[in-house]
Amino acid sequence: MNLFFEEDGSFKAGTVLSQAGNAYQVQLPTGRRTKIKASHSFFEFEQPAPADLVTRAQAMVPELDPAFLWEVAPEGEFTYADLAADYWGGSAGPVEKAALLWALHGNPVYFYRKGRGGYRRAPEDILQKALEALEKKRRLEEQRKAWTAEMVEGTLPDVIRRNAMTLLIRPDKNGIEWKALNDASAETRQTPLRLMLSLGGIASPWRWHVDSFYAMNFPQGRGFPSDLPLPPEADWSQYPLADVRAFSIDDSDTTEVDDAASVVHLEGGRTRVGIHIAAPALGILRDDPLDKVARARMSTVYAPGLKTTMLPDPWIKAFSLDEGRAVPCLSLYVTVDDETFSVEKTETRLERVSVTRNLRYDKIDSLVTEEAIQSGTLDVEFADEICWLWRFAKKLQKDREEVRGRPEPVGRVDWFFALEGEGEDALIRVKGRRRGAPLDLLVAELMIFANSTWGLWMEEHGTPGIYRSQRMGRVRMSTTPGPHDGLGVVRYAWSTSPLRRYVDLVNQRQMITAVLGEPPAYQGNDVELFTIVSQFENIYTLYGDFQTRMERYWSLRWIMQESVGQIEAIVVKGDLVRIDGLPFMQRVPGLPEDLPRGRKVLLQIMGCDLVDLVMDSRLLRVLDETADTSDEDEDEEAALEEQAAVEGGEEAQGGDTVSESSAS
Repeated sequence: MNLFFEEDGSFKAGTVLSQAGNAYQVQLPTGRRTKIKASHSFFEFEQPAPADLVTRAQAMVPELDPAFLWEVAPEGEFTYADLAADYWGGSAGPVEKAALLWALHGNPVYFYRKGRGGYRRAPEDILQKALEALEKKRRLEEQRKAWTAEMVEGTLPDVIRRNAMTLLIRPDKNGIEWKALNDASAETRQTPLRLMLSLGGIASPWRWHVDSFYAMNFPQGRGFPSDLPLPPEADWSQYPLADVRAFSIDDSDTTEVDDAASVVHLEGGRTRVGIHIAAPALGILRDDPLDKVARARMSTVYAPGLKTTMLPDPWIKAFSLDEGRAVPCLSLYVTVDDETFSVEKTETRLERVSVTRNLRYDKIDSLVTEEAIQSGTLDVEFADEICWLWRFAKKLQKDREEVRGRPEPVGRVDWFFALEGEGEDALIRVKGRRRGAPLDLLVAELMIFANSTWGLWMEEHGTPGIYRSQRMGRVRMSTTPGPHDGLGVVRYAWSTSPLRRYVDLVNQRQMITAVLGEPPAYQGNDVELFTIVSQFENIYTLYGDFQTRMERYWSLRWIMQESVGQIEAIVVKGDLVRIDGLPFMQRVPGLPEDLPRGRKVLLQIMGCDLVDLVMDSRLLRVLDETADTSDEDEDEEAALEEQAAVEGGEEAQGGDTVSESSAS
């Protein structure tokens, strides 16, 4: 005797070996034995053999039109045996019954299952909707296959071209466009991005890196809302005009001039240094429309050839410390002993400052050398002030180094790009700025001093603020004051870039209320303050990663532009090297493990991948020359994390350096 039954959701047939009560011991055609409850069996049969029944019944199923079965099926609930008797009359044997069971079970749109072997016709209106849905699904599947075939053959369908960026960065993986793209990628054995590049859906690697970043981080576009208010037409005459000759030091393409300095020699062998910071917080109040926009952006975005400002141009122009204009400033005045360069006292003022001159790094940096300063031959505007401030900066640096317990890293060149032209076809020039050069040191130390002084000043005044601290090598941002071991200061709060960084704008807003004797804009337990810290760190990291990726892109493009076949590199750690003369780090598989840090190696360049931003290279030879890497200690962890972020998408969290501070 044989048995037709259901096991694990499938219909099967087998030979009954024994029966005990409500259970059968059955042997399947494969030889496997199984125990089947009577409640899972449908019918017993003698002929044909189980394997033959299954084969013949499954061959019969396609002949059973589910629509016709639905028409002839009785109203209400019925069994497969009832319908088989109506369909075949008295000639319905085991094969027919099994085939009908498969047909009923395989068409849940037409028939609802009601217990073992029982079914019910789907209501006509529901059936019609279900059939329409099936037809739509069939058409979509045909469209998906057609699009896949087009892409495999080298043509990109218009609908996929129009949605290329969305499909790559925010795909609807249930949509047929993504499924078609994914299928075509699998068939052509390449990633969806590379397929899109090859078919012209993404114009170039440069467009991918830039457009994907802005699509993810600026979904409404890079521009500002058209309904934002214009800056107030105020002369700020309620604030006194500072009696100083102030000057700023920035690159020529800088539009957001946040900071300036002044030097006034007093009687009694003392000098008063002024550190003047633009005060947009006077015009941008908490929760104003512009404040919400600035908070969403959190910072100006920088990358070679690209800049997206935190604030609209009219607001930047209204508060930027451009020469010849009196604008409101939050100034830190520092009284210094001329002989020892020791700080005697500091004072914070809210005032107007008219900057006499905007000096430019790229025009005077090569002239401002230590030799010219020490010999008294410096011949640039504000030479006396620059010389005095450089000596003061050296003293500030020395004081910090004593706290740090080690000298500040100086000497290494920070490489950057000057692009001639726009977009990806720009001519690439590589330039460098040496860490610790007089102008770099002067600006960096003044900004560090202001940020550390104001950080402590806010704490002393009981004014909540946002601080950066570093303990045990880890940099963190919080509303809790703490020392910054890496910089060698007791407190550190970003406050000197309010036109470019939202944290600085918030801290300035807090300090202005303290100067005016008003309640702070944010209380210490204000949840918004904690939210700002979290949002800023996340967004600032994304912006930093984008800048790093674009520096890698332009490094590779420069190598291609100059047809460089061999290049020198400096060992950082293990197989990680820093390319000499470029802001680029690269792992070189096969690099000898025993190479000391700083050893120079010569690499052969075999190719540049502008999509993954990696350089295919191999070691030619180890050079005898060793570079000075004494300044690598603090950057090593950040360098490793930077490389990990590029290779694996991990979030990097590096430390503050003088270079970072000089950008403040």
